[in-house]
Amino acid sequence: MKARPISRLSGWSGSGKTTLIKKVLPCLIGRGLKVSTLKHAHHGFDLDQPGKDSFFHRAAGATEVVISSSKRWAILHELREEPEWYLGPLVGKMSPVDLVLVEGYKRDAFPKLEIHRAANGKPLIHPEDPHVIAVASDTALPAAIVPVIDLNDVEAIADFLIKHAVPIDAAEALARS
Repeated sequence: MKARPISRLSGWSGSGKTTLIKKVLPCLIGRGLKVSTLKHAHHGFDLDQPGKDSFFHRAAGATEVVISSSKRWAILHELREEPEWYLGPLVGKMSPVDLVLVEGYKRDAFPKLEIHRAANGKPLIHPEDPHVIAVASDTALPAAIVPVIDLNDVEAIADFLIKHAVPIDAAEALARS
């Protein structure tokens, strides 16, 4: 099985994580990389819609519902009172790619790039979280003890994400240490 190196982008809600991923994905793909994403959601979410067959299947109690068409397929898995899955098993379900960008999991003990936007009014996660290895910010952070990357410098952020990608098993070993 091909390795699935991950790079994590974390930050408070409203910091611009998704906006940054939308900008950096074309940059990474333009460099010839095959990239997937994994987004953590704090609450329940739906990919299917009420009134659709897949919704009825899931609502009736199916543990997994596979939806397939000529354009895409998806698996919806209901945990049904099981604990939330950890990052490693989730990444293990994904197809092999050159890089998996993980958005969220800001409290988990994995190396991460913190996204910080001053207008968001939230404090830095760094330096309280020792797993933040750099901050991408729209403002200077002279007190930072990790590298700070201009949030608008997509090429530099892409370089950083590639350079600091960690295979999922290594990231999990770091989390346990």
